[in-house]
Amino acid sequence: MAVFAQLSLGVHDCERAGAFWAAALGWIRRPTRWDGDDWIVLDPPPGQPGAPIAMDDSESPAEEFPRVHIDLAAGDAGLEAEVERLLTLGATRVDWPFYPAAGERHPDELPFVVLADPEGNRFCVSA
Repeated sequence: MAVFAQLSLGVHDCERAGAFWAAALGWIRRPTRWDGDDWIVLDPPPGQPGAPIAMDDSESPAEEFPRVHIDLAAGDAGLEAEVERLLTLGATRVDWPFYPAAGERHPDELPFVVLADPEGNRFCVSA
């Protein structure tokens, strides 16, 4: 049976994307595999669960409505505080037409905010 090994993001600027996601998640950059290797792979800190995230050069633009995206949980900081922290790291808010207004959400549904990383890749942050 296959297991989830890594999430790979296509980006225009590996260094910028790697710096953002390392700061956003508190993850650690792996050493490069060889001289000239431009892939950036971030690993969770020892003892923290999660699969690595890799950044690789891509010429294609980020999708406005991607079929796959990253979901982050705000944790103890709270949703708005975490969103503000991510914005200071270089994320931007995305006007998401499918975001339900507070009164339209199911009572069991977590509130979330849609952001884009500095490369334009969409991701959500939930409470």
